[in-house]
Amino acid sequence: MWLSPALLLLTFPGCLSIQGPELVRGPEQGSVTVQCHYSSRWQTNRKWWCRGAHWSTCRILIRTTGSEKEIKSGRLSIRDNQKNNLFQVTMEMLKQNDTDTYWCGIEKFGTDRGTRVKVIVYSGKATMSTSKQISWPTVDSRADMASSDLQKRTHYMLLVFVKVPVLLILAGVVLWLKQSTQKGPEEEWRHTLCSNLDSVPLAKDISP
Repeated sequence: MWLSPALLLLTFPGCLSIQGPELVRGPEQGSVTVQCHYSSRWQTNRKWWCRGAHWSTCRILIRTTGSEKEIKSGRLSIRDNQKNNLFQVTMEMLKQNDTDTYWCGIEKFGTDRGTRVKVIVYSGKATMSTSKQISWPTVDSRADMASSDLQKRTHYMLLVFVKVPVLLILAGVVLWLKQSTQKGPEEEWRHTLCSNLDSVPLAKDISP
């Protein structure tokens, strides 16, 4: 049966002094928050966060004052929650070289208590680049297909309701103008011919 560190500390307060996660991961330029649980008898003790592969030689980066007041130092902050018997450390603006072994610790008379936490910083740019390569082309291709279908439908509607009627009207106008142009000279020719024919008999009647 597995028990969480917090439940284990509440159930058996003397079996563990402090417990935290074995591993946390965060993106470059992002942040991670580590929660470390401790037994109730260490509520007012100072808590700290140190860096280094070995417990005996790790370098303390930040520590509480024994109260619940949040303490900040550069990109680090630490706050003790004595009511819930835990303190949390936040690392902001993560860098690749922040990847290392860290320790949650309790300052006490004699030997301090602590637990090891591995922090891994991964490249946020690489993750973003991968998501772009996987997701964006799919979205773009669907958008292109939708745009193409819309253009085809629009062109069809214009063809049926605008272009065809306009072409028919233009064709009708051209035919009408052509007929009008041909009809004018023909009527003028007929009129001239009739006039000539009418003048011929009159000339014959008048001649002696």
